[in-house]
Amino acid sequence: MQILKTRDELQGLLAQARRDGKNIGLVPTMGNLHQGHLALVDAAIKECDFVLATIFANPLQFGPEEDFENYPKTPESDYAKLEQSGCNVVFEPSVSELYPGGLDHQTQVTVPGLSERHCGVSRPVHFGGVCTVVSKLFNLTMPDTSFFGQKDYQQLQIIRKMTADLCMPIKIVGVPTVRENNGLAMSSRNNYLDESQLLIASNIYTSLEQAKIKIEKGERDYPALEAQAIEFLTQSGLKTDYFSVCNAATLEPATQTDLHLVILTAAWLSPTRLIDNIQVKIIN
Repeated sequence: MQILKTRDELQGLLAQARRDGKNIGLVPTMGNLHQGHLALVDAAIKECDFVLATIFANPLQFGPEEDFENYPKTPESDYAKLEQSGCNVVFEPSVSELYPGGLDHQTQVTVPGLSERHCGVSRPVHFGGVCTVVSKLFNLTMPDTSFFGQKDYQQLQIIRKMTADLCMPIKIVGVPTVRENNGLAMSSRNNYLDESQLLIASNIYTSLEQAKIKIEKGERDYPALEAQAIEFLTQSGLKTDYFSVCNAATLEPATQTDLHLVILTAAWLSPTRLIDNIQVKIIN
């Protein structure tokens, strides 16, 4: 496995891979890899001839009061996990390599509508930063397929729309969420929690499962379900940012005629903000 730090190195290697007729799969990450990230690599290996993972903690997607400076960095462990998984190349650029003109003068990519609700309310700069860095990585690597986790469902839908709107010839694949035994979605931010907090955090998935079961049994008063879930999370020791039953495609509030739903939630445990979701398909 090769570890590259510069754009010139990367593009030279990828040019050769294309000349060799290889199908390129991209797995963008911010590092501190866990089994959820490795599931993306596994999916890429199954579908593509040549798998590239990127490691870049993107400052542009963090707000001024967020955890960019403290975001966990574990490069040696990340390299070992990626090599063992069968990844071909790791691209780990510096901030100056990816933003040579500086952050203050960087052209930004935004996706209106989808980016302005749910996580976009409490993290107003986040999705602009995500779309900007992902579009840069797409332009640098020109992959055939790119892989993203369904845990970040809103992000996944935003990237799909950005790719379609900008006519990027890239297939976007969503990979199912990988969970701990207690249901907690795997996340780098779980590293901020101690054992008792991890147990409390598992109630996020419990709240989603409870709401899904009620919908499958015929409940259609979605505002009431949301209120019940927020009360459950509060009693569990979590502070809810939002709990929303949505149309799975538009992320608008679900109506009684929608058949494919996604339930999105974000909650704080002390200073740590955790997100999760669950999909529901209604069979008439």
